Amino acid sequence: MHAKPRPAATPEQALSAMDQLIATHLVGQHEIAQQVGLSVTDLTCFAYVIEAGENLPTAGDLAARVHVTTGAVTGILNRLERAGYITRRPDPTDRRRIRVAAQPDAVARVREVYEPYYARLTQLFAQYSPDEIAVLHDWFTRASTLAATYLEEHCRPD
Repeated sequence: MHAKPRPAATPEQALSAMDQLIATHLVGQHEIAQQVGLSVTDLTCFAYVIEAGENLPTAGDLAARVHVTTGAVTGILNRLERAGYITRRPDPTDRRRIRVAAQPDAVARVREVYEPYYARLTQLFAQYSPDEIAVLHDWFTRASTLAATYLEEHCRPD
């Protein structure tokens, strides 16, 4: 697809649009979490377990990613395990640690809920050229790194 002309926008307008997207996304995450019977924090933690794939995260890894204490992540993992979303496995190199694995049927249930939204996003991306997609990918990647760094510097869990 060729890039089509887009209206000019200022950084302030882009930030405002981003704020609107984030606010809508937060409401959506809450609604989706309710649909699958989880809290937003539990769903976020489960998403990180899914993202890790075969590189199973530890409880400490998840606590750091979700910005909660290790005590809080224990409660999250207990709820996820009781609900059938994850299993805990011993770390093959350190018996004191556990690794967290997603249950395949739970992954399928969550992906099924997200699928209609991701299908619409895919249609939206189809309206952009490969060069524009590259810019979007670069921006999202860099903004995610910036957000993670900011959280690490300013929002540490107790």
